[in-house]
Amino acid sequence: MNGRFSIAMHIMTLLCADDKLLSSDYMAGSINVNPVLVRKELSNLIKHNLITSRLGKNGGYTLAKPAKDITLASIYATVKPGTILGQAKNKPNPACPIGKQINRHLKDLDEEIEKAMIAKLGDTDLASFCKKFA
Repeated sequence: MNGRFSIAMHIMTLLCADDKLLSSDYMAGSINVNPVLVRKELSNLIKHNLITSRLGKNGGYTLAKPAKDITLASIYATVKPGTILGQAKNKPNPACPIGKQINRHLKDLDEEIEKAMIAKLGDTDLASFCKKFA
């Protein structure tokens, strides 16, 4: 899995913890990543209606709805990778009894893991997660 979920969670937690509009530069400093990466995730979170922005000198970003109405699963959905376990670039030998079936079974396993993970993330809202930092 890539680091996009970690960045999105950090952004959302910062916005949950502070009622003020926050700048992308401030968030990048907290996450300790290039502001371009933060702006990319901010754009993605706006597209999924989890945050809003205000332009201008006193602008910044804020949550689009109360933190109690945002599940961690909804944040994950904004950055969901193609597969949890990854996917090999090679094509296994179809003449091999393992090779001809491996991708199907790995896909099934990946779907089972993702289903369990989404269920767990769906049980936690952003407000509850944010309380860990108080």
